[in-house]
Amino acid sequence: MPVADGGSGLSQVGLARVLEEVAAADFAIAFVLVCHNNLAGAVSRRAPAEMRERALGPLVSGERLGAFLLTEPGVGSDAAKITTAARRDGDEWVIDGRKAWVSNGTAADVMSVYAQADPAAGHRGIMTFLVDSSTDGIERTDGYELIGAHGIGTNEIRFDECRVADADVMVPLGEGFVAAMEGIDIARVLVAAMCCGMMRTGLATAIDYVRKRQAFGGRIADLQGVRFKLADVATDLEAARLLAYRAALAVAEGRPAAVHAAHAKKFATRVAERGLADCMQVMGAAGGRRDHPLPRHLAASRLTHYVDGATEIQDVVISRSLLD
Repeated sequence: MPVADGGSGLSQVGLARVLEEVAAADFAIAFVLVCHNNLAGAVSRRAPAEMRERALGPLVSGERLGAFLLTEPGVGSDAAKITTAARRDGDEWVIDGRKAWVSNGTAADVMSVYAQADPAAGHRGIMTFLVDSSTDGIERTDGYELIGAHGIGTNEIRFDECRVADADVMVPLGEGFVAAMEGIDIARVLVAAMCCGMMRTGLATAIDYVRKRQAFGGRIADLQGVRFKLADVATDLEAARLLAYRAALAVAEGRPAAVHAAHAKKFATRVAERGLADCMQVMGAAGGRRDHPLPRHLAASRLTHYVDGATEIQDVVISRSLLD
């Protein structure tokens, strides 16, 4: 967030580093911050001056929690096909529809709502509203029960004749879809960094265990099979961090980052799940105990394949850059 908007001026690289550290302890807490930052960042980059002035202070201070509402029950990766509708009624906009997989949804105070205002225009008909969660016509469901990430507070939010003012338009007609993809690309970079944090914890936990565990007349850390498995995890971690921070630097410098972000997220999510499983494997049955974070991190690593664009969507982005 720029200093001019009340933030610290931390670059995308710095933010990725912070979230890597937070995710090393808990993925859910880190992802809560990612989603909140997604909203606050979009307000900073895209909102009119009046909205920035009234909305950013409470978001930057943490007084109000934000959420990003794009995905719907029947629309995930193909985000251009959202059906939540916004129609003009006098000097107001009326929003109707359902949003699903809303991270921070159970507790959010303010939400960026992506809605279709001109279906004939396709993705160019999408616009974005900044909506207070206490607005009439909004209903929240209870949180989904998620493996490894209950703390994200993910749920469904429904809009039934929800009326908002012109002053609540954050991104105008024609620009909403681009704004959404901009935020998602940034989030992909951060998820990649968070996977590195979980891998670091897994590797450190496994190393500590195998150095102490005795079997077959010595430490299991001296068994070649154990050593080579952990060496592979370490190599994957180094590669994932290089991809993640290359993408973060591209964002920080204002360069095109979509392909860098896709490479980083695709690779980091895959090696995190594999690496955490290998770290648990060298610990034997002790790897499955809940007195250390590996089981929770492994469960969360499975979720990372879907958040902010499934792995297959990263393949679409990458292959398009190669062949189209």
